[in-house]
Amino acid sequence: MTEIKSNADVEPCLSAVMPVYNEAATVAEVIAVVLAQRPVEQLVIVDDASKDGTWEKLQAATHGNPRVKLVRHAVNQGKGAALRTGIAHATAPIVIIQDADLEYDPTEYFRLLIPILSGKADVVFGSRFIGAGAHRVLYYWHSVGNNVLTTFSNMATDLNLTDMETCYKVFRREIIQQIKIEENRFGFEPEITAKVARLKVRIYEVAISYYGRTYAEGKKIGWRDGFRALWCIFKYNIF
Repeated sequence: MTEIKSNADVEPCLSAVMPVYNEAATVAEVIAVVLAQRPVEQLVIVDDASKDGTWEKLQAATHGNPRVKLVRHAVNQGKGAALRTGIAHATAPIVIIQDADLEYDPTEYFRLLIPILSGKADVVFGSRFIGAGAHRVLYYWHSVGNNVLTTFSNMATDLNLTDMETCYKVFRREIIQQIKIEENRFGFEPEITAKVARLKVRIYEVAISYYGRTYAEGKKIGWRDGFRALWCIFKYNIF
């Protein structure tokens, strides 16, 4: 196998699934960066009934592009519901979850693909807490909460992940499409982790950069989602 050192070394093999809700300020830029990555064969965008002009931005940014599948929910349902819709439309051999903000860097796709393309992994988590990539310094209690949730998830799944709540999760398509996604909001993360762990597939972690947003800049997840995530850890692992 050719050594992979950059996105340019990877042939198109990736469906990026992007849930979108009220991201008019950033979505066009994210789309441009995602589509500029050589591994991206398909971009599936699900607008979850945005109300801030996002839908119009999406139509303008993707008009006539055969690599883009654009879907819109009539009623807002949540990130998990948008991912459920988007994953069903994925057609490339590998699927990655991509947020519509600028917190995660699509130019790092090739790093996440290496374990799968080399035949070592079936699922890859991008970790914000290992490695030497750039990380914006933000909320202390968010990091504490993330660590608590990851720890409880690890205790339930017997995995040793460092970042269960990461957006960047990469799957062989046949694995993610066989999983029934039940959570409609941010409970998707602990749910999918539990269900992947139960399949006994090969899971790897790869260090990624993280450019977090403040709430003023559009961050949406809150403490209620943290409690829901804790419940989901018990629900999908124990009950």
